[in-house]
Amino acid sequence: MPHKKTLFATVALGMTLTLTGCNDDGSSADDAAESKAPSAASSAPSQDATKPSAPASSSAPSGATGDQPMVAGWQTQTRGEHHFRYDVPAESKKWKVLDQDLAVSYTGKDGKPIVVMTGVSHYREGGCASTPNPKAFGQAGKGQLGTVGTTGGGKDGTLQENARNWAGNWGFTAYGGEDNKPKMEVGQARPWKRNGIDGYTATAKVTVTNRPSPCVPPTAIVHSIAQKLPDGTMHGWVIYADQGVPNALTSAEIEKIMNTVRPTEG
Repeated sequence: MPHKKTLFATVALGMTLTLTGCNDDGSSADDAAESKAPSAASSAPSQDATKPSAPASSSAPSGATGDQPMVAGWQTQTRGEHHFRYDVPAESKKWKVLDQDLAVSYTGKDGKPIVVMTGVSHYREGGCASTPNPKAFGQAGKGQLGTVGTTGGGKDGTLQENARNWAGNWGFTAYGGEDNKPKMEVGQARPWKRNGIDGYTATAKVTVTNRPSPCVPPTAIVHSIAQKLPDGTMHGWVIYADQGVPNALTSAEIEKIMNTVRPTEG
């Protein structure tokens, strides 16, 4: 699928980072914020503050594979188009698995999607509906405290770049977008080798600058996992979650979910 054009996000310490990525809608982001920033392919910030907080342990939950959950009592979501399968906690824990074809996206000034994900699951859907980015489309920005999904399909850039770009772009759009740019810290991509995936993971830390109501979180965290298929296309798994609010996902809960991410068969 077409390569995604550039988004620009302001990074902490006054630095600027150009974020690009392969998304699955093929639309343009020509109206993104105008900024002459270095490409994400260039050297990433080296400050300790940008070090990814994604889990470094190699342990994964034991349990069934395939379309069965790896954690007993959890729900499995599959998106064959992007060759990802993962698990989330049970409905009783406020998790909802959406139809795998349902798209979640944020639009640009031209009304076209900037980022899109499918194979989505939501945590605590239907809470306070305020969002720092009013250009949410479909089920995006409906009050959930956490969102998980898959994206990708392009061949441009390296796998490491795309891992960083997916984390950065989703943090940028979900927590402010072009009109209310959040402050971003995007860490270096690191190898991710678990459950049959040989890819990379990256973390974006977000400070929200537009808080029209207390429902909008002060901060957020985004983790990505990127894998490349034999045909050369790159696909991403992303979780973004509100932080600093009641019932926010903890690092341990996010880690447990990430450790269930696995490729689909074939």
